[in-house]
Amino acid sequence: MASEQIGYRGPTACAAAGITYRQLDYWARTGLVEPSVRPAHGSGTQRLYSFRDVVVLKIVKRFLDTGVSLQNIRTAVQHLRERGFRDLERMTLMSDGATVYECTSPDEVHALLQGGQGVFGIAVGVVWRDVESALSQLHGERIDTGETLVGPNPADELARRRNRAV
Repeated sequence: MASEQIGYRGPTACAAAGITYRQLDYWARTGLVEPSVRPAHGSGTQRLYSFRDVVVLKIVKRFLDTGVSLQNIRTAVQHLRERGFRDLERMTLMSDGATVYECTSPDEVHALLQGGQGVFGIAVGVVWRDVESALSQLHGERIDTGETLVGPNPADELARRRNRAV
């Protein structure tokens, strides 16, 4: 099934991105990374995140882990949002700790490194594959029917019951 037809609930997105539910909730409420499939509408509704949303969550986590400020991460995520999150898997995001740069070619990475300052990079393609691997072990939800999709571990009784009820 195409990944555009699958959404992931908050706990699944957290597990795949390596973040806490508290972080996920805060980032959604403050507009840093909002669920593009289904936002929460009041108490009791479930947010549903797309695959790309989960990739962005993991990128945000990696930047935080390396000391980039949330303000600079917001700027970077806004830039990615304006691009429509296109070509994420072919992108390298670089940072000197203060600014985040998008590099789409080895020449751009090389030019940034020539500046002589300490720089770190996130190869988004690697993050993409990490998230793909993590989500393949977790449960997704069909956007059109709400059916729970079970990964390779079909031992989850709750998921089986949900599918039988549909």
